[in-house]
Amino acid sequence: MNRSALILASTVFSLTALPLGAQTTDHKAHHPEAGKVAQTAAPMTDGEIRKVDMDAKKITIRHGAIENLGMPPMTMVFQVKDPALLQKVKTGDKVKFLAEKTGGAYTVLQIEPAK
Repeated sequence: MNRSALILASTVFSLTALPLGAQTTDHKAHHPEAGKVAQTAAPMTDGEIRKVDMDAKKITIRHGAIENLGMPPMTMVFQVKDPALLQKVKTGDKVKFLAEKTGGAYTVLQIEPAK
């Protein structure tokens, strides 16, 4: 058998040895994790509530470094994703919270009492 015939025969064998539909050129089909981006949850940040403004739907928090925003410790005003979050806290409460920059505004997504 010449070299071309051998290569053709091995290719045909390898393709027909697989179940119908298993032949694919999609690399992710063989490695389903390859197409996924590793997503890690941002850590909660420690803070202390300085002011709750129900009318403006904003909260002022003195906070530690916010890692996911690359922000140093400071006191600042945040918007809240859900105004119901404001009912969970009052001035002076020690909290843990999660914030992100959304549409140019710093927004609190989650807030809970510090333990």
